[in-house]
Amino acid sequence: MDGMSGPHVIRGSVLLPEAELMWRFSRSSGPGGQHVNTTDSQVELRFDLAATEALPEVWKQRALERLAGRLTDGVVTVRASEHRSQWRNRETAAVRLTALLAEATAPPPRPRKPTRIPRGINERRLREKKQRSETKRGRSARDWG
Repeated sequence: MDGMSGPHVIRGSVLLPEAELMWRFSRSSGPGGQHVNTTDSQVELRFDLAATEALPEVWKQRALERLAGRLTDGVVTVRASEHRSQWRNRETAAVRLTALLAEATAPPPRPRKPTRIPRGINERRLREKKQRSETKRGRSARDWG
C-alpha cells in the first residue's frame, strides 16, 4: 500500500509483511451522514497466521495457541469502523493487528517464586493471637451479674 505509515513492527525486528495482509472494505454503520452510505469506510484486515513465514516458529506456535478462539482456519481478522475515513480505519486496523500479535507472541511470564515468611514474624503472629484469645476468654469467664 503506498503511503501507509511505514512497516508494521510486531516486536524487535519482526515485521508484518504487507504482501500477507488481506484487506476488505465495506460500508460502515455509525457516524457520517449521507457520505457514509456511499463509501466503503469499514476495514477488515485478515492475516493468515497458520501459513505465515514472517514469524519465528516459536512465536507462531505461541500465537496459534493463545489466539485459538479468534482464528478461523488459521486466519486472524481485525475490524475497524470508528472513523469516517477509510484511511484512518486502515491505520487503526493495522495497529490493532500488530498489538494483538505482539501480545500473543510475548514470552510467558516467569513463574512466581513464593516468598518465605521469616520464623520470627510467624511466632509473633501466633503469640499475639494467643494474647487476643486470652483477652476474649477472660471477658466471657467473668460473672457480670
